[in-house]
Amino acid sequence: MLDATSKPDEGFFDATDATRPDEAPADHPKVPPARVGVLLANLGTPDGYDYWSMRRYLGEFLSDKRVVDYSAFIWQPLLQLVILSKRPFSSGAAYKSIWNEEAGESPLMTITKAQTAKIKARLKAEYGDDVMVDFCMRYGNPSTKSKVHEMVRQGCQKIVFFPLYPQTAGATTATANDQFFRALMEEKWQPSVRTVPPYFNHPTYIDALAKSVERSYATMEHEPDILVTSYHGVPKRYLLEGDPYHCQCQKTTRLLKERLGWSDDKITTTFQSRFGPEEWLKPYTVEEVAELAKRGKKRIAVIAPAFSSDCIETLEEINEEIRESFEEAGGESFTYIPCLNDDEAHIDALCEVIRENTAGWLG
Repeated sequence: MLDATSKPDEGFFDATDATRPDEAPADHPKVPPARVGVLLANLGTPDGYDYWSMRRYLGEFLSDKRVVDYSAFIWQPLLQLVILSKRPFSSGAAYKSIWNEEAGESPLMTITKAQTAKIKARLKAEYGDDVMVDFCMRYGNPSTKSKVHEMVRQGCQKIVFFPLYPQTAGATTATANDQFFRALMEEKWQPSVRTVPPYFNHPTYIDALAKSVERSYATMEHEPDILVTSYHGVPKRYLLEGDPYHCQCQKTTRLLKERLGWSDDKITTTFQSRFGPEEWLKPYTVEEVAELAKRGKKRIAVIAPAFSSDCIETLEEINEEIRESFEEAGGESFTYIPCLNDDEAHIDALCEVIRENTAGWLG
Protein backbone atom coordinates (compact mmCIF):
# COMPACT_ATOMS: atom_id res chain seq x y z
CA MET A 1 0.00 0.00 0.00
CA LEU A 2 1.05 3.64 -0.44
CA ASP A 3 2.11 5.92 2.37
CA ALA A 4 0.16 9.06 3.27
CA THR A 5 2.22 11.31 0.98
CA SER A 6 1.96 9.16 -2.17
CA LYS A 7 -0.42 9.77 -5.02
CA PRO A 8 -2.62 6.88 -6.22
CA ASP A 9 -0.53 6.20 -9.33
CA GLU A 10 2.83 6.34 -7.56
CA GLY A 11 4.71 3.27 -6.45
CA PHE A 12 8.00 1.46 -6.48
CA PHE A 13 7.98 0.40 -10.12
CA ASP A 14 8.85 2.80 -12.93
CA ALA A 15 8.06 0.71 -16.02
CA THR A 16 6.05 2.68 -18.57
CA ASP A 17 3.72 -0.27 -19.17
CA ALA A 18 2.85 -0.75 -15.50
CA THR A 19 -0.87 -1.25 -14.78
CA ARG A 20 -3.00 -1.71 -11.69
CA PRO A 21 -3.77 -5.40 -11.10
CA ASP A 22 -7.33 -6.54 -11.82
CA GLU A 23 -9.71 -6.16 -8.87
CA ALA A 24 -7.06 -4.18 -6.95
CA PRO A 25 -8.16 -1.18 -4.85
CA ALA A 26 -7.79 2.29 -6.36
CA ASP A 27 -4.77 3.12 -4.22
CA HIS A 28 -2.83 -0.01 -5.25
CA PRO A 29 0.45 0.84 -7.04
CA LYS A 30 0.73 0.01 -10.71
CA VAL A 31 2.77 -3.13 -11.43
CA PRO A 32 4.61 -3.86 -14.69
CA PRO A 33 4.17 -7.15 -16.54
CA ALA A 34 6.46 -9.88 -15.23
CA ARG A 35 9.70 -10.08 -17.21
CA VAL A 36 12.86 -12.16 -17.24
CA GLY A 37 16.02 -10.11 -16.91
CA VAL A 38 19.32 -11.12 -18.50
CA LEU A 39 22.12 -9.17 -16.85
CA LEU A 40 25.53 -9.47 -18.52
CA ALA A 41 28.51 -8.69 -16.30
CA ASN A 42 32.00 -7.70 -17.32
CA LEU A 43 35.08 -6.79 -15.28
CA GLY A 44 34.85 -3.03 -15.45
CA THR A 45 36.60 0.06 -16.68
CA PRO A 46 37.69 3.44 -15.35
CA ASP A 47 35.53 6.41 -16.34
CA GLY A 48 38.61 8.09 -17.78
CA TYR A 49 42.39 7.77 -17.90
CA ASP A 50 43.08 10.78 -15.65
CA TYR A 51 44.71 10.24 -12.25
CA TRP A 52 41.60 10.36 -10.07
CA SER A 53 39.47 8.18 -12.36
CA MET A 54 42.25 5.62 -12.42
CA ARG A 55 42.74 5.82 -8.66
CA ARG A 56 39.04 5.23 -7.96
CA TYR A 57 38.92 2.29 -10.32
CA LEU A 58 42.15 0.67 -9.14
CA GLY A 59 41.21 1.29 -5.51
CA GLU A 60 37.94 -0.61 -5.92
CA PHE A 61 39.55 -3.38 -7.97
CA LEU A 62 42.59 -3.95 -5.75
CA SER A 63 40.55 -3.74 -2.53
CA ASP A 64 38.49 -6.76 -3.58
CA LYS A 65 39.45 -9.70 -1.36
CA ARG A 66 38.77 -12.06 -4.26
CA VAL A 67 41.49 -10.29 -6.25
CA VAL A 68 44.07 -9.68 -3.50
CA ASP A 69 43.43 -11.81 -0.45
CA TYR A 70 46.25 -10.55 1.77
CA SER A 71 45.44 -9.28 5.26
CA ALA A 72 43.88 -5.81 5.07
CA PHE A 73 46.18 -4.65 7.89
CA ILE A 74 49.15 -5.31 5.62
CA TRP A 75 47.65 -4.70 2.18
CA GLN A 76 45.58 -1.54 2.61
CA PRO A 77 48.40 0.74 3.88
CA LEU A 78 50.59 -0.48 1.01
CA LEU A 79 47.75 -0.02 -1.48
CA GLN A 80 46.62 3.41 -0.32
CA LEU A 81 50.00 4.97 0.43
CA VAL A 82 52.25 3.44 -2.20
CA ILE A 83 50.49 1.63 -5.06
CA LEU A 84 47.64 4.12 -5.54
CA SER A 85 50.09 7.01 -5.43
CA LYS A 86 52.02 5.72 -8.45
CA ARG A 87 50.06 3.12 -10.41
CA PRO A 88 47.28 5.48 -11.64
CA PHE A 89 49.90 7.32 -13.71
CA SER A 90 51.27 4.23 -15.49
CA SER A 91 47.85 2.58 -15.85
CA GLY A 92 46.38 5.87 -17.08
CA ALA A 93 49.05 6.11 -19.78
CA ALA A 94 48.28 2.55 -20.87
CA TYR A 95 44.55 3.27 -21.06
CA LYS A 96 45.20 6.50 -22.96
CA SER A 97 47.05 4.52 -25.65
CA ILE A 98 43.94 2.43 -26.40
CA TRP A 99 41.12 4.83 -25.40
CA ASN A 100 38.12 5.26 -27.68
CA GLU A 101 38.37 9.05 -27.82
CA GLU A 102 35.39 9.44 -30.11
CA ALA A 103 33.04 7.70 -27.67
CA GLY A 104 34.89 8.92 -24.57
CA GLU A 105 35.23 5.44 -23.13
CA SER A 106 37.47 2.39 -23.00
CA PRO A 107 37.27 -0.29 -25.71
CA LEU A 108 35.88 -2.72 -23.12
CA MET A 109 32.89 -0.42 -22.60
CA THR A 110 32.37 0.10 -26.33
CA ILE A 111 32.49 -3.63 -27.04
CA THR A 112 30.29 -4.61 -24.09
CA LYS A 113 27.65 -2.14 -25.27
CA ALA A 114 27.79 -3.64 -28.77
CA GLN A 115 27.49 -7.19 -27.42
CA THR A 116 24.53 -6.21 -25.26
CA ALA A 117 22.76 -4.48 -28.15
CA LYS A 118 23.10 -7.53 -30.41
CA ILE A 119 21.99 -9.98 -27.72
CA LYS A 120 19.05 -7.72 -26.84
CA ALA A 121 17.96 -7.61 -30.49
CA ARG A 122 18.23 -11.39 -30.84
CA LEU A 123 16.26 -12.14 -27.68
CA LYS A 124 13.63 -9.48 -28.35
CA ALA A 125 13.00 -11.04 -31.76
CA GLU A 126 12.44 -14.39 -30.05
CA TYR A 127 10.66 -13.40 -26.84
CA GLY A 128 9.37 -9.86 -27.35
CA ASP A 129 8.89 -7.75 -24.24
CA ASP A 130 9.05 -10.78 -21.95
CA VAL A 131 12.82 -10.32 -21.65
CA MET A 132 14.99 -7.37 -20.60
CA VAL A 133 18.71 -7.41 -21.45
CA ASP A 134 21.30 -5.11 -19.91
CA PHE A 135 24.90 -5.10 -18.68
CA CYS A 136 26.82 -4.06 -15.61
CA MET A 137 30.44 -3.87 -14.46
CA ARG A 138 31.95 -5.45 -11.37
CA TYR A 139 34.13 -2.38 -10.86
CA GLY A 140 33.22 1.11 -11.98
CA ASN A 141 30.08 2.03 -13.91
CA PRO A 142 27.38 1.01 -14.57
CA SER A 143 27.42 -0.75 -11.22
CA THR A 144 25.87 -4.14 -10.56
CA LYS A 145 23.73 -2.62 -7.81
CA SER A 146 22.25 0.05 -10.08
CA LYS A 147 21.36 -2.42 -12.82
CA VAL A 148 19.80 -4.99 -10.48
CA HIS A 149 17.69 -2.23 -8.96
CA GLU A 150 16.63 -1.02 -12.39
CA MET A 151 15.65 -4.51 -13.51
CA VAL A 152 13.51 -5.03 -10.42
CA ARG A 153 11.78 -1.69 -11.00
CA GLN A 154 11.08 -2.72 -14.59
CA GLY A 155 9.27 -5.84 -13.42
CA CYS A 156 11.97 -8.49 -13.73
CA GLN A 157 10.70 -11.14 -11.34
CA LYS A 158 13.39 -13.53 -12.60
CA ILE A 159 16.99 -12.59 -13.43
CA VAL A 160 19.70 -14.61 -15.15
CA PHE A 161 23.09 -13.19 -14.15
CA PHE A 162 25.76 -13.86 -16.78
CA PRO A 163 29.42 -13.13 -15.91
CA LEU A 164 31.18 -12.91 -19.29
CA TYR A 165 34.07 -15.18 -18.30
CA PRO A 166 34.25 -18.49 -20.18
CA GLN A 167 36.53 -20.01 -17.53
CA THR A 168 35.50 -19.47 -13.92
CA ALA A 169 37.85 -18.14 -11.26
CA GLY A 170 37.50 -16.70 -7.80
CA ALA A 171 38.85 -13.35 -9.01
CA THR A 172 36.42 -13.10 -11.93
CA THR A 173 33.19 -15.11 -11.92
CA ALA A 174 33.01 -15.53 -8.14
CA THR A 175 33.49 -11.87 -7.31
CA ALA A 176 30.94 -10.89 -9.98
CA ASN A 177 28.44 -13.25 -8.36
CA ASP A 178 29.33 -11.89 -4.91
CA GLN A 179 28.45 -8.39 -6.06
CA PHE A 180 25.22 -9.57 -7.66
CA PHE A 181 24.06 -11.17 -4.42
CA ARG A 182 25.07 -8.10 -2.42
CA ALA A 183 22.82 -6.07 -4.72
CA LEU A 184 19.94 -8.50 -4.14
CA MET A 185 20.34 -8.08 -0.38
CA GLU A 186 19.13 -4.49 -0.76
CA GLU A 187 15.99 -5.36 -2.73
CA LYS A 188 12.75 -5.76 -0.80
CA TRP A 189 11.07 -7.41 -3.79
CA GLN A 190 13.67 -10.02 -4.63
CA PRO A 191 13.48 -11.80 -7.96
CA SER A 192 14.20 -15.46 -8.49
CA VAL A 193 17.74 -15.75 -9.85
CA ARG A 194 20.08 -18.03 -11.75
CA THR A 195 23.79 -17.55 -12.27
CA VAL A 196 25.32 -18.79 -15.52
CA PRO A 197 28.02 -21.44 -15.04
CA PRO A 198 31.33 -21.34 -16.94
CA TYR A 199 31.05 -22.06 -20.65
CA PHE A 200 34.72 -22.84 -21.35
CA ASN A 201 33.79 -26.11 -23.08
CA HIS A 202 30.54 -25.07 -24.74
CA PRO A 203 30.59 -26.27 -28.38
CA THR A 204 29.39 -22.93 -29.77
CA TYR A 205 32.07 -21.02 -27.85
CA ILE A 206 34.81 -23.39 -29.01
CA ASP A 207 33.50 -23.13 -32.57
CA ALA A 208 33.52 -19.32 -32.41
CA LEU A 209 37.14 -19.39 -31.21
CA ALA A 210 38.13 -21.79 -33.98
CA LYS A 211 36.43 -19.69 -36.66
CA SER A 212 38.31 -16.59 -35.48
CA VAL A 213 41.61 -18.47 -35.79
CA GLU A 214 40.71 -19.82 -39.21
CA ARG A 215 39.74 -16.36 -40.49
CA SER A 216 42.96 -14.84 -39.22
CA TYR A 217 45.16 -17.60 -40.63
CA ALA A 218 43.42 -17.35 -44.02
CA THR A 219 44.65 -13.76 -44.40
CA MET A 220 48.31 -14.57 -43.70
CA GLU A 221 50.94 -15.14 -46.36
CA HIS A 222 52.79 -17.55 -44.07
CA GLU A 223 51.08 -19.64 -41.40
CA PRO A 224 52.41 -19.08 -37.86
CA ASP A 225 54.70 -21.73 -36.42
CA ILE A 226 52.54 -21.91 -33.29
CA LEU A 227 49.40 -20.43 -31.74
CA VAL A 228 49.83 -19.11 -28.20
CA THR A 229 46.62 -19.19 -26.16
CA SER A 230 47.27 -16.56 -23.50
CA TYR A 231 44.96 -16.59 -20.47
CA HIS A 232 44.84 -14.08 -17.65
CA GLY A 233 46.94 -15.42 -14.79
CA VAL A 234 46.13 -16.01 -11.13
CA PRO A 235 48.44 -16.94 -8.25
CA LYS A 236 49.41 -20.62 -8.32
CA ARG A 237 48.22 -20.81 -4.73
CA TYR A 238 44.63 -20.38 -5.90
CA LEU A 239 44.91 -23.57 -7.96
CA LEU A 240 46.20 -25.46 -4.93
CA GLU A 241 43.29 -24.08 -2.89
CA GLY A 242 40.76 -25.52 -5.33
CA ASP A 243 40.18 -22.83 -7.95
CA PRO A 244 39.20 -24.65 -11.20
CA TYR A 245 40.45 -21.91 -13.53
CA HIS A 246 43.75 -23.52 -14.58
CA CYS A 247 42.09 -26.81 -15.53
CA GLN A 248 39.34 -25.06 -17.49
CA CYS A 249 41.91 -23.02 -19.44
CA GLN A 250 43.82 -26.17 -20.33
CA LYS A 251 40.64 -27.85 -21.49
CA THR A 252 39.64 -24.86 -23.65
CA THR A 253 43.00 -25.07 -25.42
CA ARG A 254 42.64 -28.82 -25.93
CA LEU A 255 39.12 -28.49 -27.33
CA LEU A 256 40.22 -25.66 -29.62
CA LYS A 257 43.10 -27.79 -30.88
CA GLU A 258 40.77 -30.71 -31.56
CA ARG A 259 38.21 -28.50 -33.31
CA LEU A 260 40.99 -27.15 -35.56
CA GLY A 261 42.34 -30.64 -36.18
CA TRP A 262 45.84 -29.69 -35.08
CA SER A 263 48.71 -31.62 -33.51
CA ASP A 264 50.00 -30.75 -30.04
CA ASP A 265 53.00 -28.79 -31.35
CA LYS A 266 50.78 -26.25 -33.14
CA ILE A 267 49.31 -24.71 -29.98
CA THR A 268 50.40 -23.90 -26.43
CA THR A 269 48.87 -22.47 -23.24
CA THR A 270 50.38 -19.54 -21.32
CA PHE A 271 49.31 -17.04 -18.65
CA GLN A 272 49.73 -13.28 -18.56
CA SER A 273 49.17 -10.22 -16.32
CA ARG A 274 51.23 -11.31 -13.33
CA PHE A 275 50.99 -8.99 -10.31
CA GLY A 276 52.85 -9.07 -6.99
CA PRO A 277 55.77 -11.15 -5.68
CA GLU A 278 54.31 -14.66 -5.43
CA GLU A 279 54.38 -17.37 -8.09
CA TRP A 280 51.52 -17.33 -10.60
CA LEU A 281 50.33 -19.92 -13.09
CA LYS A 282 53.06 -20.77 -15.59
CA PRO A 283 54.38 -20.48 -18.21
CA TYR A 284 54.24 -16.68 -18.22
CA THR A 285 53.28 -15.43 -21.68
CA VAL A 286 55.81 -12.61 -21.75
CA GLU A 287 58.65 -15.05 -21.06
CA GLU A 288 57.34 -17.95 -23.13
CA VAL A 289 57.05 -15.96 -26.37
CA ALA A 290 60.72 -14.99 -26.02
CA GLU A 291 61.65 -18.65 -25.48
CA LEU A 292 59.66 -19.64 -28.56
CA ALA A 293 61.60 -17.12 -30.64
CA LYS A 294 64.90 -18.45 -29.31
CA ARG A 295 63.82 -22.00 -30.18
CA GLY A 296 63.22 -21.02 -33.80
CA LYS A 297 59.50 -20.26 -33.69
CA LYS A 298 59.89 -17.02 -35.62
CA ARG A 299 56.23 -16.61 -36.55
CA ILE A 300 53.59 -16.80 -33.85
CA ALA A 301 49.95 -15.84 -33.35
CA VAL A 302 48.44 -15.03 -29.96
CA ILE A 303 44.81 -15.38 -28.93
CA ALA A 304 43.22 -14.61 -25.54
CA PRO A 305 40.34 -17.07 -24.95
CA ALA A 306 39.63 -15.94 -21.37
CA PHE A 307 38.56 -12.46 -22.44
CA SER A 308 35.12 -11.95 -23.98
CA SER A 309 36.10 -8.43 -25.04
CA ASP A 310 39.31 -6.74 -26.03
CA CYS A 311 40.61 -4.64 -23.16
CA ILE A 312 43.77 -3.24 -21.61
CA GLU A 313 45.23 -6.74 -21.15
CA THR A 314 44.87 -7.58 -24.83
CA LEU A 315 45.18 -4.30 -26.70
CA GLU A 316 48.06 -2.93 -24.63
CA GLU A 317 49.70 -5.84 -22.81
CA ILE A 318 49.61 -8.46 -25.58
CA ASN A 319 49.90 -6.14 -28.55
CA GLU A 320 52.69 -4.07 -27.01
CA GLU A 321 54.57 -5.63 -24.07
CA ILE A 322 54.31 -9.27 -25.15
CA ARG A 323 54.91 -8.45 -28.81
CA GLU A 324 58.03 -6.50 -27.81
CA SER A 325 59.35 -9.43 -25.76
CA PHE A 326 58.95 -11.75 -28.76
CA GLU A 327 60.58 -9.39 -31.24
CA GLU A 328 63.51 -8.54 -28.96
CA ALA A 329 64.24 -12.28 -28.68
CA GLY A 330 64.47 -12.60 -32.46
CA GLY A 331 60.85 -13.18 -33.43
CA GLU A 332 59.93 -11.97 -36.89
CA SER A 333 56.14 -12.16 -37.26
CA PHE A 334 53.70 -11.54 -34.38
CA THR A 335 49.94 -11.64 -34.99
CA TYR A 336 47.37 -10.86 -32.33
CA ILE A 337 43.99 -12.46 -33.04
CA PRO A 338 41.31 -10.20 -31.51
CA CYS A 339 38.89 -11.38 -28.86
CA LEU A 340 35.51 -12.61 -30.03
CA ASN A 341 33.94 -9.26 -29.10
CA ASP A 342 30.61 -8.76 -30.94
CA ASP A 343 31.43 -11.20 -33.75
CA GLU A 344 28.25 -12.94 -34.89
CA ALA A 345 29.57 -16.41 -33.99
CA HIS A 346 30.28 -15.14 -30.47
CA ILE A 347 26.80 -13.64 -30.17
CA ASP A 348 25.43 -17.01 -31.35
CA ALA A 349 27.35 -18.71 -28.56
CA LEU A 350 26.31 -16.25 -25.84
CA CYS A 351 22.65 -16.43 -26.90
CA GLU A 352 22.76 -20.23 -26.85
CA VAL A 353 24.16 -20.16 -23.31
CA ILE A 354 21.41 -17.72 -22.30
CA ARG A 355 18.70 -19.93 -23.82
CA GLU A 356 19.99 -22.91 -21.86
CA ASN A 357 19.97 -20.91 -18.63
CA THR A 358 16.50 -19.45 -19.16
CA ALA A 359 14.96 -22.86 -19.85
CA GLY A 360 11.51 -22.98 -18.27
CA TRP A 361 11.51 -19.18 -17.87
CA LEU A 362 11.33 -18.10 -21.51
CA GLY A 363 9.86 -19.70 -24.58
